[in-house]
Amino acid sequence: MSLAEEIKTVLDADNALMDILTGGVFVNIMEINRQDAPEAFDANKEIMPCALIKLGVENKLGDTRRGVQTPIIIYVYQRNGYDDIYSAMELIFEHMNETKIGNATWNIRFSNAVYDQRDIALNCSLATLRFVAARMR
Repeated sequence: MSLAEEIKTVLDADNALMDILTGGVFVNIMEINRQDAPEAFDANKEIMPCALIKLGVENKLGDTRRGVQTPIIIYVYQRNGYDDIYSAMELIFEHMNETKIGNATWNIRFSNAVYDQRDIALNCSLATLRFVAARMR
């Protein structure tokens, strides 16, 4: 199981978070769209609150033989406003920051958050959380 899939498993297990992210949590797709993530859209084809987990470009971790730093970006969407996004981000932060998710991960730590964005293609609200995982490759 990939690191993104392991994170998804942890987030999916939180009932309070899933009550907010009614459109689900997604991995292994490039973007949220109606073709790759139809579950993220309601009957009117409007986006529901949802999240997308993506991994960034890994870097070597110090003088370790197999250690890497893996950036994790979590995009959180909702149709209008940011209330669901902010609530979801708080819960995601609690699950992710200073934790160990998966067998190969030593530690995950918060890097930054970007609030009050817009996804022009989906015409919806968006915010991102970024973390860095120190782990064995």
